[in-house]
Amino acid sequence: MALISRRSDLPTQRDASSRFVPLLVALMVFLAVLALSGLMILHGLTARWERDIRGTLTVQIPIVASGPEAEARSHAKVEAILNVLAETPGILQAQPLPRDRIVALLEPWLGSADLIGELPLPRLIDVTSDPFVTIDVKTLAAKLEAVQPGTTVEDHRVWLGRLLRLSRSVEALSMLVLALVGITTSATVIFATRTGMAIHHQVIEVLHLIGAQDDYIARQFARRTFYMGLKGGIAGLGLGIGALAGLGYMARSLEGGILPEVWLGLGHWAALALLPLAAAWIATLTARLAVHRALARMT
Repeated sequence: MALISRRSDLPTQRDASSRFVPLLVALMVFLAVLALSGLMILHGLTARWERDIRGTLTVQIPIVASGPEAEARSHAKVEAILNVLAETPGILQAQPLPRDRIVALLEPWLGSADLIGELPLPRLIDVTSDPFVTIDVKTLAAKLEAVQPGTTVEDHRVWLGRLLRLSRSVEALSMLVLALVGITTSATVIFATRTGMAIHHQVIEVLHLIGAQDDYIARQFARRTFYMGLKGGIAGLGLGIGALAGLGYMARSLEGGILPEVWLGLGHWAALALLPLAAAWIATLTARLAVHRALARMT
């Protein structure tokens, strides 16, 4: 409340910094909104992928010729492969995917379900394994190859590991952007504070002569900086939310389900709403420290 209730003895309202500091803070908060929202969305997607994919394998049985006899042989081969999977330590469940499920998976990429239904499709078996048991995928693939030549085993842990490394790199980059935003905001405030002190140098000396303490003078600049930072932060938050809304609308307009569904929860929006206050707090603290250092050199 001290930043709000106390009057100012320095005419900082007419400083040149009053014009460009809110603009720069608004830009920084806008970038922070994009970086932080991207970080939170990516973290949620990675956690979801890791939860859904870890401990899963996919067995693909090659296409066989059509016809009743071929279908019967294919069914027998599937049953034999299921028996091998059931006897493998570490495998908890093996479930063949029905044809309509395979068609649904291919529809976003190949188009009409009626057209896909006419194509010869391989048989897929969704395998759930114990995440605490290591399965020798190469040995398992060799056993299944002996049952049905051409059968392959896809270990999603390899793909998941690469995805996790990529997501961790992007998350680190987002955190670096947030750090650079904070550093740039602090540098801007330092420059504006030093400019204001140079403009009001004589007033500051008069205040010193009548007994004003350094912390009192620092609060004068900190209070003005808080207002400018908060004003710019709110504007940047509004621009960032508008950009997120536009990106969300474009993502929903894409048909076919190619992109995964992403969203921000209540906690995420609360974190974004705190960015203007965080920017104002950083600016205020930086201004006070800059004033104290400058006054220490003047005395």
